Amino acid sequence: MTDRGFCRLDGKLALVTGASRGIGRAIAAELAAAGAYVVVGYRSGADEAEALAAEIGGRAVLADVSVGEEAARLVDEAGDLDILVNNAGLTRDGLLMRMSDEDWRTVIDTNLAGTFYTCRAAARAMIRKRAGSIVNLTSVVGIHGNAGQTNYAASKAGIIGFTKSLARELASRGVRANAVAPGYIQTALTEVLPAEVQQAILANTPLSRLGTPEDVAGAVRFLCSDEASFVTGEVLLVDGGLGM
Repeated sequence: MTDRGFCRLDGKLALVTGASRGIGRAIAAELAAAGAYVVVGYRSGADEAEALAAEIGGRAVLADVSVGEEAARLVDEAGDLDILVNNAGLTRDGLLMRMSDEDWRTVIDTNLAGTFYTCRAAARAMIRKRAGSIVNLTSVVGIHGNAGQTNYAASKAGIIGFTKSLARELASRGVRANAVAPGYIQTALTEVLPAEVQQAILANTPLSRLGTPEDVAGAVRFLCSDEASFVTGEVLLVDGGLGM
């Protein structure tokens, strides 16, 4: 028997939202390396998104997934999807007593509602062909909470409940839905943390290092592949053991 290669995605069409930089960029590159044709969804960072699309042989599409009509258009322009990865997200940190309505709504609308909008738009076609894989990016913060991030934690915890419910709805049609929960990953967001905060994170992480975007991308690739064909409704922590 010839080994076709582990977690190959040849012939698959994938959409990755929030893919112009950071974790999203790494996911798009990883799926393309596995053989998928990748649509790079982005709201900002047009130059980076276009450069990535050219690099991986894909296509970049501008859309704001926090708006239902924009999310639906993005999915429609992407095409007949086999894979949807919801990575688009942002933070507006602050203590509850000082958090504005706008900061609350912006985070919930982008992180949680954006995931809902794209999944709703993509699910119908996946159901028709009785195949598809959806991976939603959540966070260890959505599991354990974090002071100063009530909005972000709520959005990411919501994604977990949403994904599990979605998995139950779509399973009978051969469509899988899973979530990946990164811990602290080396991105522009973590680079600005004070040294003492980074040291505290490392002290609580059994593997004693920050993760990389590629660590997360590898987990996403697995969940998108046929090797994970019996995995649905799961939350895969990629956190160096932080959440144990």
